[in-house]
Amino acid sequence: MTRLAFAFAATAVVWLSAPAGADAARVAVGLSRGADTAAVVNAIERRTGSRPENLAPIPALVVDLPAGRSLRGIRGIRYVEPLVTRQLAFTPTDPLVSKQWYLTQSRFYESWVTLPAFEPIPVAVIDSGVDTGHPELAGKVLGAKSFVGSSARQDTLGHGTFVAGLIAAGVDNGIGIAGLAPSAELLVAKVVTRSRAIPVEAEAKAIRWAVDNGARVINMSLGGARDPLDPSRDTYSRLEADAVAYAVSNGAVVVAAVGNSPQGQAPGKYASYPAALPHVLGVSATDDTGGIPDFSNRDRIFNDIAAPGLQIVSILPRTLTARFPACAEQGYSSCGSDEYREAQGTSFAAPLVSSAAAVLLSLRPNLRPEQVSEILRGAAVDMNEATGCDTCAVGRDADSGWGRLDVAAAIAALAKRLPARDYYEANDDAGTRAYPTSGSNRRIKATVDFWDDQDDVYAIRLKKNQPVYVGLTGSDTSVDLSLAFWLPQARSIEGVADLRFRARVSARTGAREYLSYRARSAGTYFVQVRMSSPGLTRYRLTIIKA
Repeated sequence: MTRLAFAFAATAVVWLSAPAGADAARVAVGLSRGADTAAVVNAIERRTGSRPENLAPIPALVVDLPAGRSLRGIRGIRYVEPLVTRQLAFTPTDPLVSKQWYLTQSRFYESWVTLPAFEPIPVAVIDSGVDTGHPELAGKVLGAKSFVGSSARQDTLGHGTFVAGLIAAGVDNGIGIAGLAPSAELLVAKVVTRSRAIPVEAEAKAIRWAVDNGARVINMSLGGARDPLDPSRDTYSRLEADAVAYAVSNGAVVVAAVGNSPQGQAPGKYASYPAALPHVLGVSATDDTGGIPDFSNRDRIFNDIAAPGLQIVSILPRTLTARFPACAEQGYSSCGSDEYREAQGTSFAAPLVSSAAAVLLSLRPNLRPEQVSEILRGAAVDMNEATGCDTCAVGRDADSGWGRLDVAAAIAALAKRLPARDYYEANDDAGTRAYPTSGSNRRIKATVDFWDDQDDVYAIRLKKNQPVYVGLTGSDTSVDLSLAFWLPQARSIEGVADLRFRARVSARTGAREYLSYRARSAGTYFVQVRMSSPGLTRYRLTIIKA
């Protein structure tokens, strides 16, 4: 008998016998195809002294199996297993939970019968301010700061309060809605002026403040236009990119809305900034039927994940709902203006993903940002025609990214092998963004991701006339990598004007590249690793100085 066969036989013996020490065990008995059900029932009754209950048309019986009795040898039995019980998933009792349809679709509370002990997670809401005195946020605000003058603890627009409520509203506190991240503690950064403008300077300062105050998740339900085909419309900001890189380098998960198209227009083809930056989880919207609403921007690279963004219910500043005194649900969006009563937008999808990130970190505080992002993307439900999205292709697509947010699946993924850490991020550009290396020989293991982390850049010091050899090997041989060597004058690897400072390029087909160079002058040079084809891979980079 082979080892495998022995293992199977031993397992069968366990299941065909009653648990030791039990007076009787309630067991299910599966019937083989074509079995004589009456004959099996009679044989079991003779063995056990009790007549089995027939679950037809399900091919199974249920019976009490006395201690020490076995059903082995009875023909027609496919399996015998002890009957187990299931428990209801935790369901918040907050009065407005019935309106929060997205709790069920995204499976926020399905993993627990009772809520576990969470590690508190600081979540920054960079927005229009928050009504920090709202009863739903009692004890939830760690700090608040305005970068546009007026108090961060006041929100005349309502947008920031709405976002904050989705993330951190009290759960089972007897009022209103249930927040989606029970562990979240809010860092409120106000960056929206009275005219609804968002200065990039204010945004960058807010990100720095949030990181310096311990933010592990940063939610930005805001955006600026991106249009690679029309530079006059494109609002790319290196300051914003540097601020995001600072956040990621210091362990914060950055989540942003991909943006909305104007009413009556076709959805935009490009995600907004900062969603269209490396290491940012760009979030599009889904509706309650599994489709993508027309307002949600598309993007084949920077749309990472989709989450409910239609008919969303949250809290509002009490000064805004007081304008509708006849409405009973004061302090909630159901008593707000039309734009909040039927709230929709990727602005309100993003905080669902931020909440999910906070939940993962509260269960595994040592996760790095790239691990959290990969877990959420990997656990997403693929959106396609079979799952209710007529416009979505099977697999990753421009409409939904990797698919619809599934919090329960993401939590379950924590028990499996976790994605690899990448300690060098966010090293996406030359200059101060490059990761500094030292020593004569250096071997680095890291990852690149076509959709979220196409470039890794390393800084190396060379003396005049010093030779250097660089080798690159990707663990996934099916992907294409490229390798480039940049002169000290390079300030960025992104601009066309900087290409004159690219000294060497190795772009062979496949996952192995190498190049050599002799420094003409002393200085800091840059090695660029690029992911050239769709995919994700771990790689090994070897730098040898002669």
